Amino acid sequence: MEELKKQKLVDFIAKVMEDSGFKVYKDFRTSQHIVDIYGILPTALGDIGVVVACKNYDENWKVGMDVLKEMEMAAKTLKASKVVIVTTSDFSSQARNYAVKRNMKLIDRNCLIRIAEEFSKKIQAPEDEDEDEDEEYYDEEEVEVYNPPSNIFHTRPGRGVLSRKEKRAPVAPIIRGLMQNTIILILTVVAVSFIIATLLQIAAGLGTSLTGVLKLMIAAALSYGIPYLVEEDGAVVMIKGTIVFFSSLLLLVILILI
Repeated sequence: MEELKKQKLVDFIAKVMEDSGFKVYKDFRTSQHIVDIYGILPTALGDIGVVVACKNYDENWKVGMDVLKEMEMAAKTLKASKVVIVTTSDFSSQARNYAVKRNMKLIDRNCLIRIAEEFSKKIQAPEDEDEDEDEEYYDEEEVEVYNPPSNIFHTRPGRGVLSRKEKRAPVAPIIRGLMQNTIILILTVVAVSFIIATLLQIAAGLGTSLTGVLKLMIAAALSYGIPYLVEEDGAVVMIKGTIVFFSSLLLLVILILI
C-alpha cells in the first residue's frame, strides 16, 4: 500500500513535469542509484537535466540530509543541473540550509498541496468544451493528497527555502538556466564588464586606471543583479553574488594587469 501511494506521487509529479515540457523517465537507474524521476528539458542551447526524488512520508516525518546528498550524487552522475526533492511531509532545518547552499529545490507538503490544486484546476477546465468526457482526470482523493503551483521549478512555496516575497521581472527559462550556472555567470560578468568599460573608455577617453575601477563597479552590479533576477531565494542571491563578484574580480584584475 505504501509503495502504491508513492507511485501515485511519482506519477503526479511526472505529469506536471511533462505538462511543463520535460521528457520524463521514471525509476531511472544509474550504476549506483535509482532516481524516481529524471527529467530532460530540451532547449535551443542544449538539454537541461533535472533529478527528482519523491518521498511519501507521514506528515510529521522530516526529510533529512541523507536524501539530499544521495540525490546530489545521482545528479553528478547524470550531469543534471538541478536537484528537486518532493515530499508529503517536511524537511529538517539542516536539509533546508544545505539546499540553499547547493541550490536545490525543496517542495514540502504545503507547496505540494498548492501544486495539486492549480494543476487540478487546469486539467478540469479544457479549452475545448466538446472534449471527450473520458479524458483522464485526477480524482478528488488524489488531489487532496498531492496539492500545487503548475510549474514545480518556478513555484513560490509558503514555507519552502526558495520562496520569494516580491515580484521580479520574468526571465526566459533558457536564460535562467544558464545564469544559474555559477561558471557561466562568472564568465558573463567578466565579459560584459570588460566590454562595457572598454567601450566607455574609447567613447569618453577615460584613463586606464579609471577604466579599471569602472570594470570592477560594473562587475559588482552584475554579480548581485543577475542572481537577483534568476534566483528565488535572497540567501542564494547573496551567497552566489559574493562568489561571482570575487571570482570575477580576480579575473578582471588579471586582465587589467595583462
